[in-house]
Amino acid sequence: MRFLLLMLALPALAQDVVKTNPADYKVELENQWVRVLRVKHAPHAKTAMHEHPASVAVFLTDVHERVTGADGQVREVNGKAGEVIYNDAARHEEENVSDQPLEAILVELKPGAPKSERVALDPVKLDPEHHLVPLENDRVRVLRTILEPHLKSPMHEHPHYVVVYLTELHTTMLLGDGTVVDNPRRPGEVAWRDYLEHQTENIGDKQAVEIQIELK
Repeated sequence: MRFLLLMLALPALAQDVVKTNPADYKVELENQWVRVLRVKHAPHAKTAMHEHPASVAVFLTDVHERVTGADGQVREVNGKAGEVIYNDAARHEEENVSDQPLEAILVELKPGAPKSERVALDPVKLDPEHHLVPLENDRVRVLRTILEPHLKSPMHEHPHYVVVYLTELHTTMLLGDGTVVDNPRRPGEVAWRDYLEHQTENIGDKQAVEIQIELK
C-alpha cells in the first residue's frame, strides 16, 4: 500500500516546474505564503507540461507566448515589460513564440494566505498619484509605485508583500520606529517584506518604479 501511494504521488511531484524545467525557472525566494520564481525562456523555447497554483506574473520584458493547457486548448499571452497579470491555477506547457528572450517574475500563491488586516495608512488613499492599483482580487492587491527623483512618499503601511523592482533605483526607507534603511536596487530584483510601516524617499536621479504584490 505504501508503495502504491508513493507511485500515485510521483506524477504530481513531477509537475513542479522547477523540476520539469530547471533551466527556465529559478526560485528567488520562498516562505509559507509564496514561492517567487524567476522565469527565463530563450526565443522559441518550449517547456514541458507543468503545474502552477494561482499566481501573479510581472513581465520584465515584452512577452509573446503560446500556452497549451492539459485539455489541449491553446491561447496567446501578450504583454509589455512592466505589465502585471493574475493567473488561476493551471496545468499547461508554454512556448516563447518571440524572436527575443523572455523574462518574468512569477509569484506563486500558496494556500492559507496571511489574512492580512486592513492597514490604516493606505498609500493608495494617501498618495494616489504615485501608488496605482493595476490589479486587485480576493487574494492580492497589486500596486505600481512611481517616485520621481528626490520625491518622498507619506508615511504609509503595507501588509505582507512581495516587491519587484522595475528600474534601477536608490531609495531610503524611514521605518515607523525611526530606523533608516538604505535601499539601492537593480531592475528585476525581488524582495519579501512582512507588515511594514515606512516612508520612502527616492534619493537617486532617476525615476523609481516598483511593483508591490500585497497579500490578503
